Amino acid sequence: MARAIWSGVLSFGLVSMPVQLYTATQSHAFRFHQIQRGTSDRIRNKRVNERTGKEVPLDEIVKGYEVEEDEYLVLEPRELDEIAPGRSKSLEITGFVDLDQIDPIFFDTTYYIAPRSEEYGKVYSLLYEAMRESNKAGIATIVMRNREYLVAVKPEGEVLALHTLHWADEVRDPRRELPNLPENVQPAERELKTAQQLIDALSIDWDPQEYRDTYQEKVAELLQAKRTGGEVEKGAPPPKSTNVIDLMDALQASIERSKKKGEQKREEKGGTGARAGAKAGVKKTARQPKKPQGKAAAGKAAEAQLRDLSKTELYQRASDAGIPGRSHMSRDELIKALSGKTGRRGTAKAS
Repeated sequence: MARAIWSGVLSFGLVSMPVQLYTATQSHAFRFHQIQRGTSDRIRNKRVNERTGKEVPLDEIVKGYEVEEDEYLVLEPRELDEIAPGRSKSLEITGFVDLDQIDPIFFDTTYYIAPRSEEYGKVYSLLYEAMRESNKAGIATIVMRNREYLVAVKPEGEVLALHTLHWADEVRDPRRELPNLPENVQPAERELKTAQQLIDALSIDWDPQEYRDTYQEKVAELLQAKRTGGEVEKGAPPPKSTNVIDLMDALQASIERSKKKGEQKREEKGGTGARAGAKAGVKKTARQPKKPQGKAAAGKAAEAQLRDLSKTELYQRASDAGIPGRSHMSRDELIKALSGKTGRRGTAKAS
């Protein structure tokens, strides 16, 4: 069971409830110790007085803010706690904004919010459902570990989540900070259309379960090889930069490669059924008359065609069909709802 990293009171308007924050993510990276080469001796970091060279106990360390060279304003840890004792236990939502208004660059760390006890479940559910239905996020500030954070509270899956946000002056201006940005470069119409075709060919549905940390897997292989005296294959070098002169050729070749990969995937999916049919001696000819489809068969045919569409296309069809609750449906739920409609009115078009 996770351990709460903050406890306080969440409030919106005159409604409030005690809550706790829990870290929403965890790292699966390998943790390495520093050791001296040729030995098993650990390297330790020590807090050392730079003038005397002697180690300083933690309880003798205070915070210092340099105002002049070698001149500091000294702050005791308790002094920082005392200036905002109420703020460090308060999470007050001061307003609600449309989620689309928050630029993703502002999001930093995510925490899950849980009510401190079961009696506050009703208030918790009320806030969750109200924000989910309105697609809003609550904006607030919170003090944690002697630091104030701007935060957004919003539904995340089945729970409320708190996202710490960067302050406006923490987000760098790319035009001022980044070199070599293009100025007034307009791509050729043919190149632009081809690039869009490549994007369409490479379009997929987002499923985080399909991705894994291959670098950490390689680290695990390296550690195992070190233990057993084996070897690990070296990684491929980074791809070479595309020559501007060859840009169109690279785009066209990318589209062709993407099409081939798509065909291979479809063959792999349909291969099992095709092989089973061949073993059973089933032969299909173009002259055989098609049997009329029943409702169940029509629904399955419609569903199969719908699975070739992106979620955006599915949502547009659901909107045209007037399917209620479509904005909160997953891709599979949209397909199910649409296949039910098309199964009654004929097979849906797949393009």
